[in-house]
Amino acid sequence: MWEPDGAEGHVGRVGVLLEDGTVPGPVYIDIGSGGGGAAVSDWFSYDGSFGRPRADRMRAVCACGWASGTAYPIDWELVPDLQPHLFDTSAPERDWAAHTRKVTTAAVQVPEDIARVISQVRERLDKLEDHDPLTALRIVTALDAVIEIDGTAIARTAAYKHTDREIAAALGSTEKALTARLRRYGVERY
Repeated sequence: MWEPDGAEGHVGRVGVLLEDGTVPGPVYIDIGSGGGGAAVSDWFSYDGSFGRPRADRMRAVCACGWASGTAYPIDWELVPDLQPHLFDTSAPERDWAAHTRKVTTAAVQVPEDIARVISQVRERLDKLEDHDPLTALRIVTALDAVIEIDGTAIARTAAYKHTDREIAAALGSTEKALTARLRRYGVERY
């Protein structure tokens, strides 16, 4: 799985297509209990062994539902048997990274002066973390207080004036990740 920077909830991974272009459902790996096994959808699980479907191509997919229009062939002869994670999946990852860049670009941009202050605070915290963690913790606590008070009021106003879809797009987030974020700010949607 690929974790985004600035596109909350847009977790990416390698998805697969069968030879006929369909997306297979999860496969079940027998863990020895005889109870049907665990459902998995890791790309390398679709190798055709044990009656599982054999993937023909790979592509990037995202937790938001996006899937790349570009698919790359899988040469199973080159996939290491016991270490499939060593197989080159960089092309789908680049496609997913382009997707998250589009999401981030479409989000409401943080004003430059505020972005600069946030960056300075992060740099300062990084420096303090090792040699003066108590001061770093005090700073984080002060930021939490701002977020607790102002974040709740701002989130409630945004939730009153905008739909979840509009807010998620403005934040570069998925609606699922937005729900968790709003809940942290004390905003429940019914």
